[in-house]
Amino acid sequence: MKYDFDLTFKLADPGPVRDDVVGRLGEAGCDDALVGVGVPGRVALMFTREAGTAKQAIVSALEDVKRALPDAELIEVGPDLVGLSDIAEHVGVSRQNMRKLMMSHAAAFPAPMHDGSTALWHLAPVLEWLNTREGYAIDKHLLDIARTAMRVNLAKELERLDQPVEKRIRALVA
Repeated sequence: MKYDFDLTFKLADPGPVRDDVVGRLGEAGCDDALVGVGVPGRVALMFTREAGTAKQAIVSALEDVKRALPDAELIEVGPDLVGLSDIAEHVGVSRQNMRKLMMSHAAAFPAPMHDGSTALWHLAPVLEWLNTREGYAIDKHLLDIARTAMRVNLAKELERLDQPVEKRIRALVA
């Protein structure tokens, strides 16, 4: 099965990405990714990876990138944190339609991870909610990749916390 996902990394060298970085990524097995180098010190990879599961696809890609760029720091796996326009695009509806759905089902619609002038949601819970509604056929592979991306991103953030804080948070959300 083919899985589409994004990996974004911060490089140890904050300068422009050199051609050797792109070459090392290709040699390490990332030849199934488009490489974006528009932001100095960052590299974004858009993968279409063949694997048995979403988890296998993402983990193998992370291993390949780490082999090529051992000092690179993972910023985000996507699709995960998304706005309404992104959700609408993934589902195949207009942003206005998604906003109307969110507003008319405010109590049931998944809460955003960040609320403000631009709200952000984890994509997986929104897709899961939409999957329970009539008229929305959610692609199983997209849902699998969104769940896995969310898990990796949350695990990465938990790793940053010190032990006492992590234990208190786990007790709060258990």
